[in-house]
Amino acid sequence: MSLPNPTGHNQWYPFANRPLPPEVDGCLTNPPAIPVFDSVPLPPSARFVVVGAGVHGLSSAYHLAMYLERSGRGKGSDVVLIDKQGPGAGATGLACGCVRNLYMTNQLHPILRASVEVWESDPVNFGFQQVGYVSVGEANQEEDYVELHASQAASGYPSDMYTGSDAHAFLTKLWPDFKTENCDVVLHEHRSGYAGTHIAVWGLDQKCRQWGVQRVYGTTVTGYERDASGSVTAVETDHGSISCEQVVVGAGAWTPQHWEWLGGPSHLDVVYPDGHTEEQMDMWTYWRLLEGEVLLPEGVDFRTAQYRDSPVLHVELLDTPVYGEDGTMILDHTYVYTRYAAERVGAPGLQGGTIPIKIGPRAEVEPYGHLNDLYQAEEWFADYYCSALGMLFKRLENLRPYFKDRRNGGIGAFTPDNVPVFDHLTDNAWVIADSNHGFKMIGVGKLTAQMLVYGDKPYELKPFTLDRYRTGGTFGSRNSNSPWV
Repeated sequence: MSLPNPTGHNQWYPFANRPLPPEVDGCLTNPPAIPVFDSVPLPPSARFVVVGAGVHGLSSAYHLAMYLERSGRGKGSDVVLIDKQGPGAGATGLACGCVRNLYMTNQLHPILRASVEVWESDPVNFGFQQVGYVSVGEANQEEDYVELHASQAASGYPSDMYTGSDAHAFLTKLWPDFKTENCDVVLHEHRSGYAGTHIAVWGLDQKCRQWGVQRVYGTTVTGYERDASGSVTAVETDHGSISCEQVVVGAGAWTPQHWEWLGGPSHLDVVYPDGHTEEQMDMWTYWRLLEGEVLLPEGVDFRTAQYRDSPVLHVELLDTPVYGEDGTMILDHTYVYTRYAAERVGAPGLQGGTIPIKIGPRAEVEPYGHLNDLYQAEEWFADYYCSALGMLFKRLENLRPYFKDRRNGGIGAFTPDNVPVFDHLTDNAWVIADSNHGFKMIGVGKLTAQMLVYGDKPYELKPFTLDRYRTGGTFGSRNSNSPWV
């Protein structure tokens, strides 16, 4: 069969020198993040069909196959994984790759604990760098950090917290040139870090191969056949239909289309815990991501004073403006995350981003990511990212000439409260609607597989039903500054 990306496009390091791929059926199409081989034709039937070869689809398929084999309840070949291109062609292959548990939504902490356990299970093949994660806030955020710190500990994901002068001392011990102005509370997650996205995709795809998953790449899902009760009887593709018993959808930015095919609602009355109801909210809102990369000047590194790889850094100072080199204020707040990213940049460098920009209930998903002219960051983002880093580190001042001015677009589909929905949309169609939290939540696939093989829903997944919007279990503030709450 003809596999995706039959071109000279460098799949291993497309970020180092990123040419545009040719058109496929009149549309520029992202190639898989890794070389594709041993893909199989679409079989006529399967017990489980997993849609999407991003982090959720790959993790779900791998863990399903593993649990079926180990439990004696089936074979790895009972699982068919379908993707129109191949592993990591969507958001997973473009992600910043941070692995963290920094969420003010406490119910997410057990999922992140389960996820880091997956990263830790094979850090070499998943490219997991367990360097830690340091989050920095202002004094007015101390109460939130105290609650977050306690919740992480209760979920089995302990972290260290510092305030006031202790926070300043911790930061300058780690990075002597760190500028601690307005940095009054710190959370240090030891088990967190980052993973190289292409290495992680490669490792997950290999797990699927090793456990016997039938990997069908280069085949596009076009809909679902359902019976009178709404149950899925078959998955429709451009290469025919495949009948199945269970479907797992992990489609990332394409989730709203699959949601519609499966009969999900487009609008909801959303009830918040305080009793307030927002009527007929959009089920989906797209946000445009703002991320990029910068080279490190010669002689500059991003190591700690102990000459270790630096933790991923997240700084949220919402009362601290960022100014450009000419003294003009770029934004009235500081919100930036960054991590070492030589495998991404193609040389010693950093990758990071800031708060995404809301688009609305509809967006042009195709072509995805950097191929779409509509979703490229404006020039101010490069100025902001570099200026913020210079505001925080003496060594990172005057970085703007080293910013990699190239296409770095991407979008995500977010739920009404910007928190994932993990639920059955029909009795046999499980949807992983990650609200663009995907990469770090690799463990959702493991929890999904446990549920489908053994029958009981893990407690980590139980808070994230669609019904929470009706019953008043909606998460977060109605006026959150960032969708990642």
